[in-house]
Amino acid sequence: MSSAPRYRFLVCDLDDTLYPTSAGIMPAVGRLINRYMIERVGISPDEAKVLRRLYFNQYGTTMRGLIVNYGIDPDDYLTFVHDVPLEEYIRPNPALDAMLGSIPLRKVVFTNAPMVYANRVLDILRIRHCFERVFSIESTRFQPKPATAGFMRLLSELKVPAANCVMVEDSLPALQTAKKLGMKTVFISPRARRPAFVDVRLNSVLALPKTAI
Repeated sequence: MSSAPRYRFLVCDLDDTLYPTSAGIMPAVGRLINRYMIERVGISPDEAKVLRRLYFNQYGTTMRGLIVNYGIDPDDYLTFVHDVPLEEYIRPNPALDAMLGSIPLRKVVFTNAPMVYANRVLDILRIRHCFERVFSIESTRFQPKPATAGFMRLLSELKVPAANCVMVEDSLPALQTAKKLGMKTVFISPRARRPAFVDVRLNSVLALPKTAI
């Protein structure tokens, strides 16, 4: 009889996972993405709405679609669309800090956001000390989740097999890739739907210790 996997890493998404969707940061980023497409790339407002969704579904991020189809500078894009006054949306979260501290696993952030932005979020929440590293979009060489290539870079850097990782995410496509690779998957969402590739669904990341990791 085989024993259960020995989990070593808690791999956490950032946006809409370590803080609630109701914070409203992602809609603010979305408005800046639309502005970037219109002002910097020269796409019409109507076409920008269509392409933004198309690229997100096809490539995992709008940025990846714009790189492939328009040859944009990813650093310029990331700086523009993440210029959000984060302090207006989130604040220190002692309960989140305590929860993360109670889980006896090594912890990393795995995000499609840029490093500077990710560190700003962690600093405002006052939980940066909980994570030994941040694996950002730059770390994946702009191969965003749910692309397998980004996950493989993460696992290579951590020097750990997927079966020793627990992935905590609000994105189902990212969790589907994580599950295919062998990770335990935790879906942070108020939605009742739990696809077969999701091991645990939680309304809030604060309930994470109850998942018997």
